[in-house]
Amino acid sequence: MLHTVYTLIRFHRATSLQILEQDMDMEKDSNRWEGYANWRSRPAIRGRQGGAFAATFVLAVEVLENLAYLANASNLVLYLTKFMHFSPSTSANTVTGFMGTAFLLALVGGFLSDSYFTTYSIYIISAITELLGLLILTVQAHMASLKPPICKSVDRNISCQEVDKGKAAILYSGLYLVALGVGGIKGSLPPHGAEQFDEHTPEGRKHRSTFFNYYVFCLSCGALIAVTFVVWIEDNKGWQWGFGIATAAILISIPLFLLGSARYRIKIPSGSPITTIFKVLIAATFKSWILSKTKTAIENVSTTPSSSTEVTEHEEHATDKAEIQTVTEDLRFLNRALDATPAPQWLHCTLKQTEDVKSVLKILPIFMSTIMLNCCLAQLSTFSVQQAATMNTKIGSLRIPPASLPIFPVLFIMILAPVYNHIIIPFSRKLANTEMGITHLQRIGTGLVLSIMAMAVAALVEMKRKHIAIQSGLINSTEPLPITFLWVALQYLFLGSADLFSLAGLMDFFFTEAPFSMRSLATSLSWASLAMGYYLSSVLVNLINCITGTFHHKPWLIGRNLNYYHLDRFYWLMCILSGLNFLHYLFWAQRYRYKTSEPGSSNQREIQKPHPSNEV
Repeated sequence: MLHTVYTLIRFHRATSLQILEQDMDMEKDSNRWEGYANWRSRPAIRGRQGGAFAATFVLAVEVLENLAYLANASNLVLYLTKFMHFSPSTSANTVTGFMGTAFLLALVGGFLSDSYFTTYSIYIISAITELLGLLILTVQAHMASLKPPICKSVDRNISCQEVDKGKAAILYSGLYLVALGVGGIKGSLPPHGAEQFDEHTPEGRKHRSTFFNYYVFCLSCGALIAVTFVVWIEDNKGWQWGFGIATAAILISIPLFLLGSARYRIKIPSGSPITTIFKVLIAATFKSWILSKTKTAIENVSTTPSSSTEVTEHEEHATDKAEIQTVTEDLRFLNRALDATPAPQWLHCTLKQTEDVKSVLKILPIFMSTIMLNCCLAQLSTFSVQQAATMNTKIGSLRIPPASLPIFPVLFIMILAPVYNHIIIPFSRKLANTEMGITHLQRIGTGLVLSIMAMAVAALVEMKRKHIAIQSGLINSTEPLPITFLWVALQYLFLGSADLFSLAGLMDFFFTEAPFSMRSLATSLSWASLAMGYYLSSVLVNLINCITGTFHHKPWLIGRNLNYYHLDRFYWLMCILSGLNFLHYLFWAQRYRYKTSEPGSSNQREIQKPHPSNEV
C-alpha cells in the first residue's frame, strides 16, 4: 500500500514537473518575436527588442545620412557647371543620372535584406561604401590638379575647358560609389525602422504609420542642414569642405546606428523573393499551356481515359480542394499555379506563395503611377536651381546660395509633418471611424494633384523670369536679373508638399500591403519610383531636344545660356503629362482592394474597442 502511494506521488511530481516545463517553454515561446532575431542572431525577445526606442536610432541616423547625401546632390549641378565646366543640360542629366542610380539601387538593398542578409548588415556595408565614395570626391575637390583650369569668363555664351576623361573618371567613380551606398541605405533603413513595431495590434500599426511620417521629417532635418550650412560652406569656403562635412556625417552615423544594436529586432531572411515571383509566374503559364494542350487533344482524339487515371485526378483535386476554396479572385490567371496539372516538382506552388505574388503585382500599377510625380520632383535639383542662379538671391543684405532654395519645402515639410500626424490624422480617424483615417491611396493622390499645380506655377514663374531678362537687356550677361529668387520658391512649396504626402504614403503603403518576406524589397519601390522619375526627366530632356531640334532652328533645352532655353514650354508639358498620369492613377486606385486577411494590414477596418488584455 505504501509502495503504491509512493509510486503515485513520484508519478504526480514527474507529471507536474513535465507540465511546468511545458508551461515555461510555452511562456518562453510567447515572449519571442516570431520571424525576428537580435543582432547576435538569437531569438528576439518581447520587451527587450523592438519598440519606439529602437526606431529612434534609425530616425537619428537618417538625419545624418540624408545630410551627407543632399549636401552634395542639392548643389551638385552648380559644382558640375562652375568647376567641371559641364553645360547646363549635361550637368542636369549627370545629376539626375546620379540620383536616379542611387534610388534605383535601393531595390538591390531591399532585395538583399529580404533574401540573404539583413537590414542591419546591409546598412553597415552600404554606409562604409558611401564613406569611401565621399572620400574620393573630397580629395578631388581639394586638389587643383584633379580639376579643370578655373574659368573667369563673364559671357554666358563662351565655353570653358571641360574636365578631361581621366579627371571625369575620378568624379564618376566617387559619385557612383556614393550612389551605391545611398541605395543600400535607402533600401534597408526604412524597413529596419518599421520592423520595430508590432503590426498585430492597432497601436503598433499606428506607431508604424507615425514612424514613416517622422522618417520624412528626419529626411527634412538632414536636408535643412545640408541646404543651408553645408551649401554656404561649399559656396564660400570651398567644395572640399562641403564634401568633408558630408564624409564626417556618414562616419558619425555608423557608430550611432551600432549603439542601438541591443534594442533592434531584425527580420530573419527567408530566401529570394524574386525566385518566388518567377516560380509562380512560370508555373501559372506552364500549367495554362498544358491545360489548353490537353483540351485540344481531348477535342481532336476520341479516347476514354483509364479508370486509374480518373481516380488519381479525382484524389488530387480532392486534396487541393480546401486550398483552392480560399484562393482570392484577384489576378485569377495566377491561380493556375495551384492546379493539379502534371508539372515538374520545382514548379509546385503553395497557396501562400501564389497570394504573396498577387500582393506584389497588385501594387505595381500604383508604383508606375508615381513615376511622373518624381519626374517633377527631379526639377528641384536641376533646372530650378539654375533658374535661381540667374536671379537676385539677396534677402536684404544677406545673399542666399541658389542651392539653398530647397529650404522652403524642407521647412514646410518640418511644419506639416507633425501637424499632419497629430492633428489631421486623429481628426480624420474620428470623422471616418476607421483605423487609418486618410488612406494610403488618398494620400498618394493628394501628392499627385500638388505636383500638377507645382508644374503650372513653375511655367508661369519661368515666363516672368525670361520676360524680365529680355526687358532688362541682361539675357547674355552673368549679372543677376532684377527679380527675386523667391518666385522660384513657390514651385518648391508645392513640390515639397507633394513629396511629404507621396513618399511617406508610398513607404507605408508598400510595407503594409507587401508579404512579410518581401517587405524590404517592396518598400524600396518608393525609392525606385524616385529613380525612374529622375531617369524619365533625363529622357524627356533628350527627347524634347531631339524633336524640337528637328522641327525648329534650335532645340528647347540646349546650350550654356539658360535664358535661351524654353523652360516654360517644358514645364507646361510636364503639367499636361502629370494630369494624364493622375487619370491613370485614379483608374488603378479605384479598383485596388486593400489586403484585409492579415491582422497587420487592416487599412479600412473600423475601429473596435480593444480587449482589456490588449490595451497599451
